[in-house]
Amino acid sequence: MTDQELRKQAHDLDVTVWVGKAGIDAVVDELADQLDDRTLVKVKFLRSARGGTDTAELAGELAAAVDAELIETRGNTAVFH
Repeated sequence: MTDQELRKQAHDLDVTVWVGKAGIDAVVDELADQLDDRTLVKVKFLRSARGGTDTAELAGELAAAVDAELIETRGNTAVFH
């Protein structure tokens, strides 16, 4: 599938992983498990997780941690494949 097709599928997805003040380390295992079961997973980065960094930077770190592809970031939400 192309990135554009994946973005279309992600549009109607519900957020299933939330990154809070514990940071991305707290959700690595959960995201990896969900990616094993699904094609796409939508992750929301709460204000307490972002601190002084932006969502795209955190999403990139999380994608590297779980060896996933970052499809897109929009606002405080990211989609992983």
